[in-house]
Amino acid sequence: MSTVQSWVTGFADRTRDSAGSRLPWLSAMRQRAIERFAAEGWPTTRQEAWRHTSLAALEQQSFLDAGKPSAAQLVSELRGSDAGHWLVFIDGCHAPELSDVGTLPSGARVQSLSEALDQVPEQVEAVFGTELEGASTAALNTALAADGAFISLARGVALDKPVHLVFIAASQQAASFPRNLIVAEAAARAVVMEHYVGQGSGASLTNAVTRAKLAADAHVTHLKLQQEDPQAFHLGAVSVEQDKGSVYNSHSMSFGARLARHDISTSFAGDHCETLLNGLYYVDGRRHVDHHTLIDHAKPHGVSREFYRGILGDTARGVFGGRILVAPGADKTDAVQRSDSLLLSRLAKADARPELEIYADDVKCAHGATVGQLDEDSMFYLRSRGLDEAHARNVLTYAFAAQSVDRIEPEALRGKVIAAIRALVPGGAALGEF
Repeated sequence: MSTVQSWVTGFADRTRDSAGSRLPWLSAMRQRAIERFAAEGWPTTRQEAWRHTSLAALEQQSFLDAGKPSAAQLVSELRGSDAGHWLVFIDGCHAPELSDVGTLPSGARVQSLSEALDQVPEQVEAVFGTELEGASTAALNTALAADGAFISLARGVALDKPVHLVFIAASQQAASFPRNLIVAEAAARAVVMEHYVGQGSGASLTNAVTRAKLAADAHVTHLKLQQEDPQAFHLGAVSVEQDKGSVYNSHSMSFGARLARHDISTSFAGDHCETLLNGLYYVDGRRHVDHHTLIDHAKPHGVSREFYRGILGDTARGVFGGRILVAPGADKTDAVQRSDSLLLSRLAKADARPELEIYADDVKCAHGATVGQLDEDSMFYLRSRGLDEAHARNVLTYAFAAQSVDRIEPEALRGKVIAAIRALVPGGAALGEF
């Protein structure tokens, strides 16, 4: 039985008692979503958006419903002394015994999706999305998602500490479908970090969807750090709606998984919106990572900055497909898009496809892409000052990554990304801080 047939056949059993199963709107949407997935199956390389990413290896796997093993030590290590509001999920299921939301200001709500479906189903429905959005992988999430995070901020509410969402893939062959919802009303502010890690989970599957809705002048910084097991599969989609004057900063850091696919899109529903899409990935071995982005400048005076950097070793492959759409009437749009890839091996491969699609006058837009290897002059300079070849290569590789890391605010989150890179690269600990 294929994985498509497996998910479709087991759909009724998996959703019968899941969170929100008594809500008619959610049950109907789940049914429509699994019907769409059954009809379309997994995306294939015949589809333009997936031309460089094959899910054939995923189709050969069989996955199990998740359990809830202990992960207390890992959570303690990840948390350290960091302040913030913590929600922890084990194989996609909320683990209240490991979570610590703490004290929230009046008008703020940070809780699991399963709790929100019981307590505020109308608010969840308003931002949940539909089965028609995204690829068929997102439809499968819509059909099976029963937990995740629900973050809601009333007008003017600002969280002075980050919200940490920790997703631990803990079981062998486990599949999880987290769905995270972020609602920021007018002038609200928050920093949200999604952290995906593995705990010896092997070929697990994470199919995650995050949806955010920013009202006028809201400000949300969103960091996604993916460090799952080298045999894991990670399919992620982030969809954002921005109203007038809102600011959304995205930092997508992908360092784990055998195959990782990240779809990120934002749409301007009002003028003077600002967006930063900042990405960094580091893959080696035979691993594969794919970022596809869309910034929809539907209204005038919008500003977007998009910078993706990839570091690839061995026979790894990286893909970047970025599209900036400037709609008719979106005058005074200011958009910049860049993709830069560093190949550490002759067999590594990077594909970049930046796209500008402009239907308005009086705009300022630029895009570009580079693929190259370490600069020989810089290598010579470092070696002439006593560094051996391996150390010199690591220094230059870190310097390449630092341009993405430096854009991350606040500093506490930047430190987590630096630690992730230092743990991944041989000799990283000897290089100190950026």
